[in-house]
Amino acid sequence: MEEDNELAAPSASDSEGAFFSSLKRNNKQIRDDRATAIAEDTELVYKRKIEDLELSIKKMKREQDNMLDLSPTNAQSLILASDFDSTQYAEKDIDLGIKIRNTEITLDIARKRYQYLFGGI
Repeated sequence: MEEDNELAAPSASDSEGAFFSSLKRNNKQIRDDRATAIAEDTELVYKRKIEDLELSIKKMKREQDNMLDLSPTNAQSLILASDFDSTQYAEKDIDLGIKIRNTEITLDIARKRYQYLFGGI
């Protein structure tokens, strides 16, 4: 309820209005506001990037694990040895392994940089 009163009746310090007050801000106040906005935005982007990398690694590991499931889709279907492409399987498995490793390296770098830049995680 206090917020409603503040919006409805400006105090004596607000009587000059936000525009005029903004024009009167000094360089330090302006720099502080800009620094806060830049730091908050950048920190949020780093957090999202780290979460995206973690999710990507989980999905790729799950995909690699799912490649081991060669069971039939139903009781009447069987995977014949002649239908299985070993070369394609090996290439895909290795490619996934490389992607996982590269993403883990990227994630490690992102975490270290986040900790250095923002002191967290």
